[in-house]
Amino acid sequence: MNLSCITFYLDSPLVKNRCIDIFEPEKQTCDTALFFIHGGGGARPGMQIIMEGFCRRGVLCASVGFRDGDALDQLKDVRNGYDRFLSYLKEKGLPLKVCVYGESHGAFLGSLLLCAVPGECGEKVDLANDWIPPVRGVLQATPVQFTPWTDINPTLWSLIQKIAGVSYEEHPERYEALSLRNYLRKDNPPLFFAEAQHEHYDPPAMTYALVQKHNAMGIPSQWKMYKNVEHGFFYRLDTWQQKLLFEDIFCFLNGNPVPISETERKRGELYLQMIQC
Repeated sequence: MNLSCITFYLDSPLVKNRCIDIFEPEKQTCDTALFFIHGGGGARPGMQIIMEGFCRRGVLCASVGFRDGDALDQLKDVRNGYDRFLSYLKEKGLPLKVCVYGESHGAFLGSLLLCAVPGECGEKVDLANDWIPPVRGVLQATPVQFTPWTDINPTLWSLIQKIAGVSYEEHPERYEALSLRNYLRKDNPPLFFAEAQHEHYDPPAMTYALVQKHNAMGIPSQWKMYKNVEHGFFYRLDTWQQKLLFEDIFCFLNGNPVPISETERKRGELYLQMIQC
C-alpha cells in the first residue's frame, strides 16, 4: 500500500514545531481520523511508525508539533494544529470526525483539547473554523490533575511547575485551570485510558476514578491496564503489549467497546479503593 505524507506549517515565517504531518492512506476505510500528540520526551516524527500502522488499516492520521514553553502556548499550538487538520478534512470533503491520541505530556494536552472548549484553560484562541470537538479520545499515562497530590513523584512535580510557567504558590488558579478533572461534564466525548502496569508518574487510579464518573454520566469511557510495561510504552509496534494496544485503539476508533477481562475490571476496582482510603 502506498502512503502519502504532507506537512503543513501554521505560520509564515515558519515557527519551529508549529506544524502538522498528515499521513493519508491509499484508500481510507475508516470514517474517523486519528490526531496524534506526542509525549514530552518525544517529537512529532516519533509518531510515524504508529501512524503508518493505522494508515495501512485505512485510517487517515495527523501528528501535531508544539513549541517548547509553557502549557498555555503548547495548548494553543495543539488547538491550531487540530484546527488546520479540520480545514484539511473540509478541503478533501471528508467526515469531520477526529479521535485524539496523546501520551504522557501529549495526553495532558490532548485531554484538554478533548474536554475543554477553546480558551477555557486560559490559552489564546485564534481558529479558522468554528469549534468542532473530537468525537473520542485515547490517552496513555494521563495526568488527571495539575495540582499536587500525596506521594507525587518529585521529578514529575518539578516538570509540572516548569510547564505551568508559574509556581504553584504564586498562581494555584492556573494549575486548577490545567486540570482535566475540572472539565468533566456530560458533553465530553468517550475516552479510553491505556495504563502501564509499572506507571511511575501519573497514578492509574485517578484515570480509573474519572472513567467511573464518566460512566455515571452515561459516557462509555473505558480503562485498561497493559502488563509488564512502563510509562510511555506505545512508540513502536514490536512487543505484544504494543500490538495489543494498537488493536484496542483500532477497535475503539471504530466505535466498539475495547475487550476488557473480569480480572482487569477487578484490578481497576482495587485502584479505586486505594485512592478512596
